[in-house]
Amino acid sequence: MPYNGYIIAEAIRQRRLKVNYSQEYVAQQLGISQNAYSKFELGQCNITLIRALHVCEILGIGLDELLLPVLKVA
Repeated sequence: MPYNGYIIAEAIRQRRLKVNYSQEYVAQQLGISQNAYSKFELGQCNITLIRALHVCEILGIGLDELLLPVLKVA
């Protein structure tokens, strides 16, 4: 079974692409570097719940929508 962090990372990336935001834009909204944000999307570092909620707010989705792919795997 894949690591759920990768599934969340991919869900974030897919949603960001769907709304046509750059990594740089989302990173700026979060107050972090583009490099740090990229690590979230690559699953190279864990995203905190607070940060995930902020990402959801920026991307216009609910946390449940972000976690839905993880719940389908479980």
